[in-house]
Formats: sequence, C-alpha cells, structure tokens
Amino acid sequence: MLLLAAAGIALSGCTAITESRGYIIDPTLTEVIQPRIDNQQSVEGTLGRPTFVSQFGTPTWYYVSSITGQRPFNRPRIRVHNVLAVQFDATGRVAKVDRTGVEKVAFLDPSGDKTPVLGRERSFLQDLFGNIGQVGGGGMPGGVPAGSGPNGQ
Repeated sequence: MLLLAAAGIALSGCTAITESRGYIIDPTLTEVIQPRIDNQQSVEGTLGRPTFVSQFGTPTWYYVSSITGQRPFNRPRIRVHNVLAVQFDATGRVAKVDRTGVEKVAFLDPSGDKTPVLGRERSFLQDLFGNIGQVGGGGMPGGVPAGSGPNGQ
C-alpha cells in the first residue's frame, strides 16, 4: 500500500503544467464580429482591448492567445495558439476578420550560446580600459579645452 502511494506521488510530479497566456478567446464572442457591420467601438465592447495594435499599414487589432504545456525540467511548448486579427477601413468599420493558429508561429533555433554581432571582438579588459583618454571633460588630459565648442563657449 505504501509502495502504491509513493508511486502515485512520483507520477503526479511528472505531469505537464498547462498555462494560458494572452487573450482568452471565447469562440461565441469572436464569431459575432461581422465585416462592414461592426466598428472599433463595438469590437472593443465585445472583445475588450486588443493584445496589440498595428503601427503601420492597415489599422489592425490583434487578439493573441496561447496555451503552453511544460513537463518537469523541460522548456514550455506551445500546444494551442490563436490569433484573431480584426482589420478596419478608413472609416473605422471592420473590413476583414482573420483567424490563424499555430501554423503561423515562427520557431527560432539559436545556434550556440553566443549572439553573433557585427564589428570586432573585444575582450573584457579591452572593454573596461578601451575608452580611457577617448572622452574626457575640459581640463582633463585628452579632454576638449574650454572655449572650443561650436558656439565658442
């Protein structure tokens, strides 16, 4: 009996942790949004504030929702991903409603433990002492003498 209880406790520690992230999409509310009928006020009243709004191009509101699962000692994996994109025309009416899923998610696979950067490689000591004498205040060695500014000050 004690062995069975210990096995149950051990197995319960191996279950996946599920977490909802972002906007919680309600299918009945998202189906109500109709192109050429709804406007920005009615969409906000029905769905609430969007997760983010497009900054360029066609005015679009995005409602993003993800459900992730994580096994112990592993990274979280996306199980369900939904994006509801509501595009508006110039008058503020809904022009188009798009729904996409996990097929549009871009998975990045970094190569190695360093981020590649442009420019030259410098050591820690070069970073620490490399700027000595490069920039200084007036009256300091390597500094700009007083009165030589653009306004003669």
